Amino acid sequence: MKVVDTFKKDKLTFSFEFFPPKTEDQENNLFYVISELKNFKPDFVSVTYGAMGTTRDKTFLWSQKIKDEFNIEPVVHLTCVCADKETVKNQIEELRRIGIENILALRGDPPIEGIYTPPQNGFLYAKDLVSFVKEIACDFCVGVAGFPEGHCSISDLSVDTKYLREKIDAGADYVITQMFFDNRYFFDFKERCAKKEISVPIIPGIMPITSVGQIKKMTQICGATIPKKLLDAIEKHASDPVSVMQIGVEQAISQCKELIKNNIQGLHFFVMNQSGPISRVLSAL
Repeated sequence: MKVVDTFKKDKLTFSFEFFPPKTEDQENNLFYVISELKNFKPDFVSVTYGAMGTTRDKTFLWSQKIKDEFNIEPVVHLTCVCADKETVKNQIEELRRIGIENILALRGDPPIEGIYTPPQNGFLYAKDLVSFVKEIACDFCVGVAGFPEGHCSISDLSVDTKYLREKIDAGADYVITQMFFDNRYFFDFKERCAKKEISVPIIPGIMPITSVGQIKKMTQICGATIPKKLLDAIEKHASDPVSVMQIGVEQAISQCKELIKNNIQGLHFFVMNQSGPISRVLSAL
């Protein structure tokens, strides 16, 4: 089933994103977490690549297992980094072979911060990847990333929205946003998108905070803002992981309730391969 079709149903969709495990124990944990979260009947789940496109082959295998053994629709990430047209063509053929028709097309993180040089016959921007996928596999459903606070490499929000419009024009079917912790950024983002006549589904990405060090590192990389009140609260309890997780869960619940009141089409959770925090959020909702 194509992901974009789930947004046409008269219900709020739920979806999860997992990162690729590095060890056998982490792999076992991944599928334990999926088995736990399956009870919430997610509409789809996605599995990311490792840095520089590593774990690509295993990501395909994990996605196939999610589809075949858990009966959950997987979305496979494809990136421009370390991928030329022939590589992507082969990937699409492999995904078609194993019955997967949903991808999330991303530029991906460059090897050196701020510097990205595409491989020969590769893709400079995510819009180029979207366009190529739609050219060789028009039947595939393609999602793209959106940035409520703007991409960290772009200072002008109107330019950032223009680039998103270009990804939609290239054939993207829906948008999943980067994490944010203040819904005001998402509502402003939706307004900018409306002015650019972007009408595809826009799904907010939510990450319950579970670790002070981890979230500081992640937000520094992606440019997301942690509101001062929230930052002060988690820093105050930095040595107490249980309290930090409780604060993170309460923050996520509050965010989601407000978003739901404002008629969003779905919620996409960055799980960080932990079932506990997400289970608590969804149970509260």
